[in-house]
Amino acid sequence: MIRDIDTLRLVVKETRKRWPFYIDAWVVLPEHLHCVWTLPLSDNDNANRWRVIKQGFSKALPVTERRSAARMARGERGIWQCRFWEHVVRDDEDYAAHVDYCHINPLKHCLVEQVADWPYSTFHRYVVMRRNTLALLRTTDYALSSLDR
Repeated sequence: MIRDIDTLRLVVKETRKRWPFYIDAWVVLPEHLHCVWTLPLSDNDNANRWRVIKQGFSKALPVTERRSAARMARGERGIWQCRFWEHVVRDDEDYAAHVDYCHINPLKHCLVEQVADWPYSTFHRYVVMRRNTLALLRTTDYALSSLDR
């Protein structure tokens, strides 16, 4: 998958135009990916978004992967699993655990020695967002404390 990362990025971008979602966390590994999305309120159609992404990505690539006789008979590609794992986040702790799982995955698969070394991940964006949030909180705390004087 990382070999065709630009194609995957383009397909996800195009999918989000028609079927919006926010990417909370995403990691692309050589043979699979993990992600955490936030869907718009009153929209729980995760399956259709995955269908569009899988189809778009598959159609953009030449057929070079090995496929079983069953997949060939059904006209399926050998890129994707037939299913996906869906989970509704229960609370902040559950959310953090799933975001961390995404970001730690390259380390888990021994692809890097540090999470920050994997380029195909939202980890870098997440670190910048956290840094900016902490800076904003410090600025806000300072501004509020100066009002007390």
